[in-house]
Amino acid sequence: MDLKEIQNLIKFVSNSGVAEVKLETGDVKITIRTTLEGNSHDITYVQQAPAQQAIHQAAPVAPAAIAPAAVAPVATAVEDNSKYITIKSPMIGTLYRKPSPDKPMFVEVGSTISKGDVVCVVEAMKLFNEIESEISGKIVKILVDDSSPVEFDQPLFLVDPS
Repeated sequence: MDLKEIQNLIKFVSNSGVAEVKLETGDVKITIRTTLEGNSHDITYVQQAPAQQAIHQAAPVAPAAIAPAAVAPVATAVEDNSKYITIKSPMIGTLYRKPSPDKPMFVEVGSTISKGDVVCVVEAMKLFNEIESEISGKIVKILVDDSSPVEFDQPLFLVDPS
């Protein structure tokens, strides 16, 4: 299963209203769970790699032990911004806030966006994927810097839908 097929599956599941989908092919297992709470969608993506790859990835996981200390301030910020909708990254890659180095940013704080507007680009495996807004509103906060690595489901922008 390639990255594009996984992305399409995630979009399909999040738009279909299905609570959970599990898919197993060979050594890859994917579980997508959605919970509908008002207008928010939470999608969980899990991929189990072969045992050999898991051993090689063990070293980078150790620095994540520092993360719990940073969780408390993030939780407080989320509570303060509960009226806003979060645009999240649909994939792992490098986020770019402009289409090319000599062009202006796609969006800035205060920009008004419509459903379908491109808000950024995520480069994954040498492919540049345009990230489109699924909502209309006004950008109130940009959570990621230009040329930064992003994780799947990482918050990118806060949007005021009113």
